[in-house]
Amino acid sequence: MSQKVARFNKRSVSCYTMEKPSWVKDKTLAKDFETIEASRWDDYKDFQLDDGCYVLIKVLWDSHQISVAICDYKHTLLKEFRGTRAQDIWSAIFSYEQKNKLAWFKRKDHIAYLGKELKKAEIARALGYEYVQE
Repeated sequence: MSQKVARFNKRSVSCYTMEKPSWVKDKTLAKDFETIEASRWDDYKDFQLDDGCYVLIKVLWDSHQISVAICDYKHTLLKEFRGTRAQDIWSAIFSYEQKNKLAWFKRKDHIAYLGKELKKAEIARALGYEYVQE
């Protein structure tokens, strides 16, 4: 196994040229296939603000729904989306954003963070726990 180090997004990433992972059965490898070890994310050093929007998330116990408020950086509430499942809510948000040619979520890590927080809200709702992300 040969090792090389690449630079990505100001973080060191280790790349190993390897054989096909043992858990993958019926796929072929790309000529430039490699396994990339992710370095540990630092919530303070690696965080970059998405200048499109920020979100507020809360479980609404009166309706048993999850609410997501989309806000701009002037702290104006732009839209609220409600649902009971994480994927229903993010699908509605991204469909609305695309249909209306908006650019609320410009960074992929912000999109991933929204998905993670919505799933946490969904689990909290299912277990009867309070959840607020501000």
